[in-house]
Amino acid sequence: MIDDTIAAVATAVGEAGLAVIRVSGPESFAIAGRCFRPLGPQKISLPDVPSHTVHYGKIFRRNRAVDEVLVSVLRAPRTYTREDVVEISCHGGTVPTKAVLETLLEQGARLAEPGEFTRRAFLNGRIDLTQAEAVADVIRAKTDLALVAANEQLAGKLSRRIESLRNELLAVLAHLEAHIDFPEEDIAPDDQTEMTGKIRRAIQSMDRLLVSATEGKILRHGIRAVIVGRPNAGKSSLLNCLLDQDRAIVSRVAGTTRDTIEETANIRGIPVVFVDTAGLRTSGDAVEREGMRRSLESAAKADLIIMVVDATRVADPEEAELTRQLNSAVRFTILNKIDLLDSGSEGSARVRSRPDVLPVSCLTGEGIETLKDAISEKVWQGGLAGGRAEVAINRRHQHALERARKASKTALDSLTAGRTLELVALDLRIATDAVGEIVGKTSTDDLLDLIFREFCLGK
Repeated sequence: MIDDTIAAVATAVGEAGLAVIRVSGPESFAIAGRCFRPLGPQKISLPDVPSHTVHYGKIFRRNRAVDEVLVSVLRAPRTYTREDVVEISCHGGTVPTKAVLETLLEQGARLAEPGEFTRRAFLNGRIDLTQAEAVADVIRAKTDLALVAANEQLAGKLSRRIESLRNELLAVLAHLEAHIDFPEEDIAPDDQTEMTGKIRRAIQSMDRLLVSATEGKILRHGIRAVIVGRPNAGKSSLLNCLLDQDRAIVSRVAGTTRDTIEETANIRGIPVVFVDTAGLRTSGDAVEREGMRRSLESAAKADLIIMVVDATRVADPEEAELTRQLNSAVRFTILNKIDLLDSGSEGSARVRSRPDVLPVSCLTGEGIETLKDAISEKVWQGGLAGGRAEVAINRRHQHALERARKASKTALDSLTAGRTLELVALDLRIATDAVGEIVGKTSTDDLLDLIFREFCLGK
């Protein structure tokens, strides 16, 4: 039982037109009622007003008006937390927001911990653990595609698949435990065939879910793409084109970029962190050498390397050495400045002879959209099919499913080999608990602390 009442600012910190302070718990109406005075002809008492109504008035602190507000009264169980909830909309300045919150705390509310409202929604049975995580994913979504995936999970699509998988395992476990309780009755061949079939189907379901782990990681965290090349090849110009803004300084002077520059862009629904790096060449300048060291270090950690080559320059040994150092399986070679090429030039011949090279002009924008398509194609390895984004598991789900799969496979092997049913049942119980952990059927306080401490205050 949750017997205390919590309060927190539910909107972002800083100046804004409005701020919302959320209160949840059994004393929400009484606490808010002690500091709220309605303005208007009708005198009301917050504990007595109908649910889902909004009331205009002022918040008073020690008989002094703090701010003019609107108070929303939401009665359990039709609320976010399934508790009595009050939401106070006040002016969005730092001082009035803080004053309203402190007034509520003085009247008996406790300052909420990060994620505590959503944690109460989970503990009160309104959502399961995957839906609680989806709330954070919705807030943090960097692209429309990530938002779609988060909303699908919030709607319960992953929950339903996990529940179906868990029920399949529980059905086999119940059958096995019945035979353990009555050992005089041997398992009929038909029953054993049915049980092994259900375990195999469960393993196949886990495999299908595990495939989406990579997609989930990309949608939630994006990829890291490092732009490398010789000085003046057009690396910074390419970054500016991909971002559609002048983020990096562009100059004819070689070696303008001395350090890495990072910015995130939405590329076909994928959050991509582009890293512009210092030009790579032989140099006696200590600062430039440090910039090159950082460039190679960034490239070593990249998910994708974009090597920019100047189409107007003749290929040289340094360029070949750079290609050798960046021997990465996931790499694009971009031939920039194609707008400066004559039809019969060497650079033009390089474009025609290298089908693996993408020709672009950062000046005119030619080839930039093709590059974006190529990045998307490379990331998804064939493109993201329309329905695949609706289930994209995260790392916690992945680890639980891997444990469940391993235990299920051991149970299947034991059952097929005719080993003692107690061992089979033990492994199936491990698998069932691991699957249940995903939706919160089996959870610990440590697990809940780990999940909800990543949430913002007020959510």
